[in-house]
Amino acid sequence: MTDWLHHLLILPILLPLAVAAVLIPINERDRTLKGAIGFASTLVVFILSMILMRLAATGTGSLPGSGVYQLGNWPAPFGIVLVLDRLSALMLCLTSGLALAAQAYSMARWHTAGHHFHSLFQLLVAGLNGAFLTGDLFNLFVFFEMMLAASYGLLLHGSGPLRVKAGLHYIAVNLAASALFLIGVSLIYGAAGTLNMADLATKLAALEPRSRTLVEMGSAILGVAFLVKAGMWPLSFWLPTAYAAATPPVAGVFAVLTKVGIYVIIRLHLLVFGTAAGASSGFGQDWLVTGGMLTIAFGGIGVLASQAMGRLAGYSVLVSSGTLLAAVGLGHDGMLAGALFYLVSSTLTIGAFFLLIELVERGRDAGADVLAVTMEAYGDFDEDEEEEEVGVAIPGTMAVLGLCFCLCALLLAGLPPLSGFIAKFALISGLFDMPAAELATAMSAADWTYVTLLILSGLAAMIAMNRIGIRTFWASIEGTIPRVVVIEITPVVVLLGACIFLSLQAGPAMRYMQATADDLLAPLTHSERVLSAPRAGSQ
Repeated sequence: MTDWLHHLLILPILLPLAVAAVLIPINERDRTLKGAIGFASTLVVFILSMILMRLAATGTGSLPGSGVYQLGNWPAPFGIVLVLDRLSALMLCLTSGLALAAQAYSMARWHTAGHHFHSLFQLLVAGLNGAFLTGDLFNLFVFFEMMLAASYGLLLHGSGPLRVKAGLHYIAVNLAASALFLIGVSLIYGAAGTLNMADLATKLAALEPRSRTLVEMGSAILGVAFLVKAGMWPLSFWLPTAYAAATPPVAGVFAVLTKVGIYVIIRLHLLVFGTAAGASSGFGQDWLVTGGMLTIAFGGIGVLASQAMGRLAGYSVLVSSGTLLAAVGLGHDGMLAGALFYLVSSTLTIGAFFLLIELVERGRDAGADVLAVTMEAYGDFDEDEEEEEVGVAIPGTMAVLGLCFCLCALLLAGLPPLSGFIAKFALISGLFDMPAAELATAMSAADWTYVTLLILSGLAAMIAMNRIGIRTFWASIEGTIPRVVVIEITPVVVLLGACIFLSLQAGPAMRYMQATADDLLAPLTHSERVLSAPRAGSQ
């Protein structure tokens, strides 16, 4: 990698940080200017992410598939390092793409609902990018806190009693998770003498039993902190309410926040506690399987029980998290590529759905869903009223919103031919990737339970989306058409278009996911790349 390309690795963190600082002194009456600057910054970060993803896929520097940026020119594990590989590049691209759509949506009107929206948004992007790029646990804590601090302000953006109540719960839960994070990091450093993840992966197997036990204890506490963020049951009680209360652009970008927890769990489970971890190999695997499956079941029940679309989307986040956690915990190498494909598809889908909800509900009265349930139970009280004409032309706005809603329903339910179906098919195919004669003996009860829950969660999503779709588009009580501007519907169309593109390019996408999975399943190779990276000027 040439010198100037090498410095691209830190720009996804530095650029939004600098822009956030620049936006703060600009008067809040110039929100259009602030929005334009923030959107331009996010667009540049998205372009940088695409370049980094290309570099990670084709090879960076002398070490194919990985790039290391040594801050202060101190080599790992003594200095702070940023690490680029296929997984971190994928998460950068996913985050910046979702952030770009959410920020464009916000500029219609939501960025005027409170102060410093765009500065907080840029800090959130910087924290997310830093969490995906950092190579050590301490700086993961730093970027994690930056991300959380920005998310506190964004969740409370727009005020309102429900939003403030949900925001205060969200803050309390995440502050507790941050305290657990510090305790876990302290235990790991005290026992292993390092917080660099690559260095920790090489030292864990050689630790004496007492020190290894302390590392496992610290990792368990650290895991709880990230499982809170990922929304694993029973640590997920706060998530549906908080996400449903957030403003649409904030809820849209929050769809990727749970994936930070998933990302760290994947890193720790496969890098630190991978095949080279000796007696600690596979640590916590059973808890991931059990917790993930319970989360799928809880999320699926919540999806069926939800009468409001915001809560349905919140429980869909839990189904997505549970699917990924259980897939990682089951430990089948063939499932990992499908899990990564599912991660991208579900995040884009849920992000688009959160943005769509407000557009669909804009023309509805408060409590319309409850009234619709009452009418279903007791019938229409105006039975003697003559029916109106049957054939009514569908207005263009409702047609576009209805089409987007149908696409979201297909993606959430995992029905063909879109990427939601391809992702679930890849997961199940990876689980069954063995000779037919061995299936009866090799498949465990947990494997069959996972397949069952995967199918039932899709059925629950299909039933819930059909029910809400009929109430909203087919038998709407109000009959009003919401006013939607182009800048609001375009981000929804773009995100759903990305899912369609992912479906059409499933072959190349799965090859990238498989190469990413192969990298993750070779932890010692990753550690060697990080620890042996030369200092600047030494070549």
